Amino acid sequence: MADFLEPGERSRRMGRIRSQDTRPEIILRRALHELGLRFRLGGAGLPGRPDIVLPRHRAVVFVHGCFWHRHRGCKVASTPKSNTGFWTAKFDRNVERDAKVTRELEALGWRVFVAWECELTVKSRLGLTAAGLARRIRGEPGAPEVASTF
Repeated sequence: MADFLEPGERSRRMGRIRSQDTRPEIILRRALHELGLRFRLGGAGLPGRPDIVLPRHRAVVFVHGCFWHRHRGCKVASTPKSNTGFWTAKFDRNVERDAKVTRELEALGWRVFVAWECELTVKSRLGLTAAGLARRIRGEPGAPEVASTF
């Protein structure tokens, strides 16, 4: 199917897609800060550029979109009906890259946590997700398995 947009318009629209400071990311950062965790953003110099870096706890957090990173069991992680071959290959590469980055970070001694977009966009689950993640980051015994990890 031909693109119905002019190249300049397509470029403008694609340029507006955010790779950092997304709404779920900001929501999680706010919640973790309220729970007393201090962190750095962007993870420059670390594999995969984690969204949130907690040097004191030697932990990193990725805030993954369910669609792009294939959150298992999530209704948002569906494959588009058109051009399925392209999308399947694209999603497979994303998942492989995520796993590779996780292995690299763990080899460097970092603990890797993943917060999924669907866990952060429903207000009733946000508090539980953030609290559970904070407890796991701090290494508290009996911390619930709320935030997913690879």
